[in-house]
Amino acid sequence: MNEKHRALVGMALIGVVLAVLPLLVGSTLGNTWVRVIDYALLYIMLALGLNIVVGFAGLLDLGYIAFYAVGAYLYALLASPHFGIHWPAWAILPLGALVAGFFGVLLGAPTLRLRGDYLAIVTLGFGEIIRIFMNNLNAPVNITNGPKGIAGIDAISVAGHPLSRSIEVFGHTLAGVTLYYYFFVVLTLVIIFVGIRLQDSRIGRAWVAIREDEIAAKACGIDTRNVKLLAFAMGASFGGVAGGLFSAFQGFVSPESFGLLESIMVLCMVVLGGMGHIPGVILGGLLLTLLPEAFRYGAGPVQQALFGKVLLDPESLRMLLFGIALILVMLYRPAGLWPEARHRRELAGK
Repeated sequence: MNEKHRALVGMALIGVVLAVLPLLVGSTLGNTWVRVIDYALLYIMLALGLNIVVGFAGLLDLGYIAFYAVGAYLYALLASPHFGIHWPAWAILPLGALVAGFFGVLLGAPTLRLRGDYLAIVTLGFGEIIRIFMNNLNAPVNITNGPKGIAGIDAISVAGHPLSRSIEVFGHTLAGVTLYYYFFVVLTLVIIFVGIRLQDSRIGRAWVAIREDEIAAKACGIDTRNVKLLAFAMGASFGGVAGGLFSAFQGFVSPESFGLLESIMVLCMVVLGGMGHIPGVILGGLLLTLLPEAFRYGAGPVQQALFGKVLLDPESLRMLLFGIALILVMLYRPAGLWPEARHRRELAGK
């Protein structure tokens, strides 16, 4: 079997696994865990968008969750009873990508001369400004409903069927979380494809050149200004799409969902998985979404079995174990769990 055939067989196996995964998880662990996997796919989309800015272009962005908020609130405002507007998702999601990309350019334009810690501080401030705006745009004109959030958001519909409702397929009932899973998988694959094509393009190589040495890249004739703006815009557009999906899936949005901790979490997915390496970023997104939930649900029963009672609050223990895991990974896998071969060689001193 040649390499092409092996690749086709591998893709077929991955497709089968993705198709049966929610059915197996739902029948064994319950639909709660299917919902967790849905959120994992949303985080993977976010991490792939941030990977363009941080992994490809080397621009440290701590306010990336702001674009997630822009996409989520745009969907909520255009598909809910709040303004009485009920646009279809097929119109709102592309618009969310465009609007989030515009905000990405707004963030990138004044920060082109900044690097490292200074860029991180500015982007952090931008993320907090967006969250505070969403929290306070309820007076004198109520736009975002302030801290109360927006409820009753329309679900995404496919062929006239809302994905939030279960459906009968060949005698089997597919729950709403399972339908959303398949929809999210398709969009995640599209984003992965776009990311791979960008990475292998001339623009992707220009991003990598800027990441490695911006002065040398500029000396080689790369328009660093426009290329960096494009990185901000592309990464932000991915975040805008993920935000719209989150809004439709949850049916409710509020400023609490877009805090600094969310930005840090997405950045951790990129760094721990392997900056600039799409499979590594996917792995990081899966682990940092699924492991905390496993700690949350498993910490209590394990303590009960070992000590006969719960000594530590499962939520606090979850964050403690999560922090220890992050420290260990950074100590023993500084390039990430699945880094690019070049990064691995650099850290090995070869």
